[in-house]
Amino acid sequence: MTDIEIANSVKPKKIREIAKKLGLKNKDIIPYGDYKCKINKKSGEKKGKLVLVTAINPTSAGIGKTTVSIGLADGLAKLNKSVCLALREPSLGPVFGIKGGATGGGRSQVIPMEDINLHFTGDFHAITSANNLLCAMIDNHIFQGNTLGIDKVLFHRCMDMNDRALRSVTVGQTKIESPREDSFSITSASEIMAIMCLSDSINDLKRRLGNILVGLNKKGKPIFAKQLKAQDAMAILLKDALKPNLVQTLEGTPAIVHLGPFANIAHGCNSIEATKLSMSLADYTITEAGFGADLGAEKFFDIKCRIGNLKPDAVVLVATIQALKLHGGCNKNNLKEENIELLEKGMGNLLRHIGIIKNTYKLPLVVTLNKYTSDTPKEVELVLNKLKSLNVSYAINDAWTSGGEGAIDLANAVMDACNEENNFQFSYQLDETIEEKIGNIAKKVYGASGVIFTDKAKESIATINNLGMNKFPICIAKTQYSLSDNAKLIGAPENFEIAIRDIEIRSGSEFLVAIAGDIMLMPGLSKTPASMGMKITNSGKISGLF
Repeated sequence: MTDIEIANSVKPKKIREIAKKLGLKNKDIIPYGDYKCKINKKSGEKKGKLVLVTAINPTSAGIGKTTVSIGLADGLAKLNKSVCLALREPSLGPVFGIKGGATGGGRSQVIPMEDINLHFTGDFHAITSANNLLCAMIDNHIFQGNTLGIDKVLFHRCMDMNDRALRSVTVGQTKIESPREDSFSITSASEIMAIMCLSDSINDLKRRLGNILVGLNKKGKPIFAKQLKAQDAMAILLKDALKPNLVQTLEGTPAIVHLGPFANIAHGCNSIEATKLSMSLADYTITEAGFGADLGAEKFFDIKCRIGNLKPDAVVLVATIQALKLHGGCNKNNLKEENIELLEKGMGNLLRHIGIIKNTYKLPLVVTLNKYTSDTPKEVELVLNKLKSLNVSYAINDAWTSGGEGAIDLANAVMDACNEENNFQFSYQLDETIEEKIGNIAKKVYGASGVIFTDKAKESIATINNLGMNKFPICIAKTQYSLSDNAKLIGAPENFEIAIRDIEIRSGSEFLVAIAGDIMLMPGLSKTPASMGMKITNSGKISGLF
């Protein structure tokens, strides 16, 4: 059965029943039909433990991080533990592109699968609208006389779809204005998405929206959204999207699914409010960060935990035999064949990620092998023996096939890890220079030997210092496929440098984006995108969505 067939074979519980599991009353929820709702309640005092699920660097063979997260939550529920998931929302671009949806897979999914992967409760649409309202107000201000003297526009339009034709557009061609080159980003890369994930109230949201740097005048002085009086109108569009969404797993475990910035170009985590809300309602909160520990987990720790005053109790690091073989140089067409030599070589990537969690961030760790039918006993034995020799806790996860039952061992290991000594620390301090902060991430997290700053990056650093924004956290935008900034440098690279070509200000979300390598803010569709295989019948039944 396909994922969507499995999802449709399960009769979900009514959302009010799921809400009751978290102690939510009818007045605390705003139903969107029978199986999803908005939570109309602020987070309270922390009651539960926080578990982050991250992974090794992703490959074309996949990793299954969301599947593991959902299975772990269902496994804890089977052990009669109070548990809630806190996950990101999928972006329509990848759903219709190559990556597909982000609701898990097999017997380990959140539902209603079609709704969550498509329009859901409209959060992404609200963010797109608010983003583009600000763009319209910027261009209208210029058209109406430009009393603020905007000379260089720094804020761009967005759309929640992969459309490479929008990477470069011409705007402002009127009798009054000269045309200028502009671009679209995908909605997940919008600063509005990042701001939403970091805001804890409407007032905080308005403050952050007003502080968005929209452009510079001819003297290089900053111009902010609040000077256009845009923040309240944008907040009106975003007020409902600020409320977290509640759904359920196939096994009826509560799941709060809210917002979703990309981790290779933004901070890659669901909203702070959703995570805190889950922690105030359940004994265990299972959340995830985007891509590998070098990208998603680093930003979860250094940005989200710092801003949200969060301290993780344990980390789950997901790996697969197939992905490790790819990191060892295996041909993707031969992944189902046993290959001990390349698996052992690819283990270097896993060991680097173990070091990130245990040595850089000082957190309790459980490594889990996401089980594939092609895994051979010798391959599994090699990985587990290596983990034993390093005294690293581990468990095999089979949630894709067996749901929560397949994650019982992982659930027990995670509960043990939550009780271990925890000396959580950041990889850098905010009072360090921009160069020092980026250097610490590059060396302590990526394992780089150093950092190269282009002339453009150096100019940006000087501007940021002059603006007094140099104490913000750092969000490095780089490839997810490698610990380096070169996507082809897989496995466990050594003696490499990270090249920072520019640094952009996100004054609303209050972090700096350091761009390493060529990062696209607007993906394109493949030659045969997933959308070409999707069907809908006259009765409304959907197939081909995965």
